[in-house]
Amino acid sequence: SELFLYTGIVFFFSASLISLLRRLNAVVYILSSLGSLSLAVFSLYLLIAGPVSLPSISLSSIYEFSFGGDAISGFFVLVISLLVLSVSIYSIGYTKDMNSRGLMGLLFNLFVLSMYGVVLSQNIITFLILWETMSIVSYFLVTFDRTEGSARAGLIYAVMTHVGTAFIIVLFLILYSQTGSMNFSDIRLLSRDIDPSVKDIVLILSLIGFGTKAGIIPLHTWLPRAHPAAPSNISSLMSGVMIKTGIYGLIRVVLDLLGGGPEWWGITVLIIGALSSVLGVMYALMEHDLKRLLAYHSVENIGIILLGIGASMIFKTHGLYNLAAIGMIAGLYHVLNHALFKGLLFLGAGSVMHAMHTKNMEEMGGLLKRMPYTGLFFLIGSISICGLPPFNGFVSEWLTYQSLLLGFKTPSIVSKIISPLGGAALALTGALAAACFVKAFGISFLGMPRSRHAEEAREQSSSMVAGMAILAILCLAFGIFPGPVITTISPVSFLIT
Repeated sequence: SELFLYTGIVFFFSASLISLLRRLNAVVYILSSLGSLSLAVFSLYLLIAGPVSLPSISLSSIYEFSFGGDAISGFFVLVISLLVLSVSIYSIGYTKDMNSRGLMGLLFNLFVLSMYGVVLSQNIITFLILWETMSIVSYFLVTFDRTEGSARAGLIYAVMTHVGTAFIIVLFLILYSQTGSMNFSDIRLLSRDIDPSVKDIVLILSLIGFGTKAGIIPLHTWLPRAHPAAPSNISSLMSGVMIKTGIYGLIRVVLDLLGGGPEWWGITVLIIGALSSVLGVMYALMEHDLKRLLAYHSVENIGIILLGIGASMIFKTHGLYNLAAIGMIAGLYHVLNHALFKGLLFLGAGSVMHAMHTKNMEEMGGLLKRMPYTGLFFLIGSISICGLPPFNGFVSEWLTYQSLLLGFKTPSIVSKIISPLGGAALALTGALAAACFVKAFGISFLGMPRSRHAEEAREQSSSMVAGMAILAILCLAFGIFPGPVITTISPVSFLIT
């Protein structure tokens, strides 16, 4: 299993070095796609066979880089790998005419490696160093176009992400002071002796610190600015998987290291999820900028993920472990599905922008005739994100509905009231999302061209089409065959519920 991990890392490092040779642009992203395939195999091993300990890299007598993997890490490595595979192929054509494509290739691969490092970290310092590396590299990618708008978006992103990091540092300092160890394995064992009031503080710090990266309401202000400012292949990665590192951190600290908590923890997460999902889609409805519209839908879908996780936490508090597993699988399945369909939608938006040089939907129209493959794949992504069968979004949202409605089985009156209200919020979100994407697809791809750029738009390169096709096929496959997917990710739910 470690062979696939090391092979993947070598591919990404090789791609980073070769990216400095501008003439080998295609080779850079081919190596990135091969690296993602290797790490996808490694992730399946973690999910099926169990945890893996990796050799540590000692820097001093008091500190070492410590890496390892369990089912939680394996799941998030799989999510990252699936999206990186398709985005790498897409980037061959997307970056071909960039003036700084060598720098883009270098930053792209460092960004991907830092995300892998975050989910495979096994102690506090390793996690924080790679978390900060991910944030810094993504800042340079947000400001890559060097325009006034991207610089402003980058500044807001830098401020928000470092505010979030400050809260994460404080929560880890509290855990270190309470347990005397920086290793996650030791903290997990010793956390049972931590005073409940201290655990409550850690939960609040986790929600703020990791919630900022995830883009929950009201900590989402950076997201609709940064994601549209970045190049579209990077927007796809940021929205599809980078914000999920916030979900990973929340699961790792609150459910794995602390082992969960009282009922109000789950209720709080559920309420935040409901607010984020409803308000996120309402913000999206008011947008005419295609990428900002998609960015607000990331806020919405993070909310849907938190609805499932919150329900799982409530069930676990009351000892309903089977129901807790259903809620957690619903949340995790939506983590995976959102990476696929949101990545697809951002790549589709990137193809449209590549052809038209504008993000304003009012200047589009009639693109389905001129860009049939992009139009088809954008339609598949739109149906998926609306939670309509037979695509993948339907399965995870249906599971989330079920877990919320099963809240009636808890002995708590508060939970019996809050859980169905969460289900109502999810129903409203689904209806508003459908209305939003009817508007987005209809204005952009149907009707008559409303500008000269729309009349002259043409289908993009074969590599860009292929990158979108992979995600479109996965959206359909994970909707029609949910059984194998649920079986594969179920070890994660068993580990933390």
